[in-house]
Amino acid sequence: MGCFRPTLCTECDLEKGLEMRKWVLSGILASEETYLSHLEALLLPMKPLKAAATTSQPVLSISQIETIFFKVPELYEIHKEFYDGLLPRVQQWSHHQRVGDLFQKLASQLGVYRAFVDNYELAVETAEKCCQANTQFAEISENLKVRSPKDCKELTAKNSLEALLYKPVDRVTRSTLVLHDLLKHTPTSHPDHPLLQDALRISQNFLSSINEESTPRRQLMTVKKGENRQLLKDSFMVELVEGARKLRHVFLFTDLLLCAKLKKQIAGKNQQYDSKWYIPLSELTFQGPEETEPLTIPQVPDEELDAMKVKISHLRSEIQREKRANKGSKVIDRLRKKLSEQESLLLLTSPSMHLRVYNKSGKSYSILISSDYERAEWKELIKEQQKKCFKAASLTSMELQMLTNACVKLQTVHHIPLSINKEEDEAPGLCGFLNVIVHSASGLKQSLNLYCTLEVDSFGFFSNKAKTRVYRYTTEPKWNEEFEIELEGSQTLRLLCYEKCYNKSKQNKEDGESMDHIMGKGQIPLDPQILQGKDWQRTVIPMNGIEVKLSMKFTSREFSLKRMPSRKPMGVFGVKISTVTKRERSKVPYIVRQCLEEIERRGMEEVGIYRVSGVATDIQALKTAFDTNHKDVSVMMSEMDVNAIAGTLKLYFRELPEPLFTDELYPNFAGGITLSDSVAKESCMLNLLLSLPEPNLVTFLFLLDHLKRVAEKESVNKMSLHNLATVFGPTLLRPAEKDSKIPTNPTQPISMGDSWSLEVMAQVQVLLYFLQLETIPTPDSKRQSILFSTEV
Repeated sequence: MGCFRPTLCTECDLEKGLEMRKWVLSGILASEETYLSHLEALLLPMKPLKAAATTSQPVLSISQIETIFFKVPELYEIHKEFYDGLLPRVQQWSHHQRVGDLFQKLASQLGVYRAFVDNYELAVETAEKCCQANTQFAEISENLKVRSPKDCKELTAKNSLEALLYKPVDRVTRSTLVLHDLLKHTPTSHPDHPLLQDALRISQNFLSSINEESTPRRQLMTVKKGENRQLLKDSFMVELVEGARKLRHVFLFTDLLLCAKLKKQIAGKNQQYDSKWYIPLSELTFQGPEETEPLTIPQVPDEELDAMKVKISHLRSEIQREKRANKGSKVIDRLRKKLSEQESLLLLTSPSMHLRVYNKSGKSYSILISSDYERAEWKELIKEQQKKCFKAASLTSMELQMLTNACVKLQTVHHIPLSINKEEDEAPGLCGFLNVIVHSASGLKQSLNLYCTLEVDSFGFFSNKAKTRVYRYTTEPKWNEEFEIELEGSQTLRLLCYEKCYNKSKQNKEDGESMDHIMGKGQIPLDPQILQGKDWQRTVIPMNGIEVKLSMKFTSREFSLKRMPSRKPMGVFGVKISTVTKRERSKVPYIVRQCLEEIERRGMEEVGIYRVSGVATDIQALKTAFDTNHKDVSVMMSEMDVNAIAGTLKLYFRELPEPLFTDELYPNFAGGITLSDSVAKESCMLNLLLSLPEPNLVTFLFLLDHLKRVAEKESVNKMSLHNLATVFGPTLLRPAEKDSKIPTNPTQPISMGDSWSLEVMAQVQVLLYFLQLETIPTPDSKRQSILFSTEV
């Protein structure tokens, strides 16, 4: 018996293949039915228009009608005959059923399409002119009714004449795909096989002859020497369409900018694009007419973006866990699908910088980008190319369709930038804290007011993380400012150098807003090998002839949790809070009271107070003054930049040998914040708060009261409760080293945005909860009365 198995199997496959053949044919029937209803809709107004043409009040002349509807009746007849021949054969299906003769006949009638395509541009042009000249025809051509194939009584949405005239063009470009599909499931021994191959040969020859004839079309598909359409850059981006965010794929060619939408992918089918709009580079400008309305971008609150990041981190951890446990692929596939949904949502909602492009006609399109670096890259490349490009690229609908089809092969960015699309072995990036000192810049030709910004990538895209102060009127700015940047699976650091524009009349009005001028930009990879050491790494970023000097030091999440006790017996930094308050005979350490007092005196309206870093040397000077109990510390503070004072306060809390919320209670705070019952959560969180040692509790209440006052000035200082919680949460709450969920084994990789980022999110949420809580006790309340009033 054994020797018969292969034959049985082959028969099995044959059966399967022939079954697939039936499904392919059913699909062809369905699309033919839709196509016929489109052709019918075109023919519907033809009779009344012809009848009116012979009266004293014609809508269109006979020659106009014949130009616009050229060969449509013939196409309808050809496809009606094909459909009527195919339907009964599919209904009376058997594996021996033949259909090759029908496809061969259809291919032999492609000459009618040749005539239609040759006339197509003229037909559309004539229709446009007739619409402008005759309102009655304009009304007809915008409201052509297409019958629904499934139920002929029901009318589907209206279609425009131009959209329907394009259907045959689209149909003919896809004719070969249908035959490819059918041949794939037709055995070579089947009598249909040679007939279908013949039909495919005719169709391919026909299509290539159409492409050969017209030179512009040839340029779109292939780029020969001396012919100029090439792809320069492409990227997935977010477009703002009537207030809604839409994912697009933007392609910059040597002569035009094309915006396309990726069609929903059907299993087994290749990617396909739909063109949304294009602007010839010779007609593109970044400056709109004077009356252009400023753009309002719908912003998603930081809290929502953080919640998405939490979900993404959870799902990534779960996928890793399931992989380690060797769970079935179905479970992992389900988790990957959820992850893809969350990452797509984050990708869509996070960009908030706009790049607005205008057509010379005044029509504008708005693309949203999360990083100024990328926005500058696109603008520079477009402007550079515009210098070389003089000819306006005007495309016919067919050329546009062919260019859009070609994008699938030409694209350089093949996947939406989600971690789900990354290769398994791709480096996960760095997780932890990067301290960066921006020292100085050299190579400037003239004195300017300059500042720098820093961007890093996380969760798949870049965002702005820090900004230096403006160094006024110099060719050699010396910022010497230090920033601590949190890294969430980051691989690259970018730096942009700007000229601050104070003169209102000289401000760059591009994009409908005043913008400072980018002098240069550069980037460096965050190499784990180089950054693993404990020492500062000095580096130079060259850009457009300017050089910016930086120093960097990376602290992995694991080491950032290690708090070093002070070696100075009478110091305050790195000394237990209870020791300091006991020594000072105070409830709140002197350093905390002094810093808060100075910030409340002159820093409440400072933009980005607590978020913008102070100068590192100033912070070190203040730290030394407090540690040595310097008698002139208050004089020093009054003369210092207020951001340095804010930085000193944050450094004090960060260097406490034990965080303010204590090692012991941290796990309970992290657990309490996840309770869903609001009454239980409030009771739990307040009782935990009141379990803190007295100096910790009173200091925290003192700080909390201050932060709420800072947030009251949010409209000026741009610091919301959420922003403040993001800055102070990880400083006041951290797990003890033994409780940290970070792998201590250096060989165990930390995957991007896993448990460590969940930890940070929890810390932010705890502080935010107390900042928003109405029933929080005031700093001067007696501890006993607080306890008594909140006991549950």
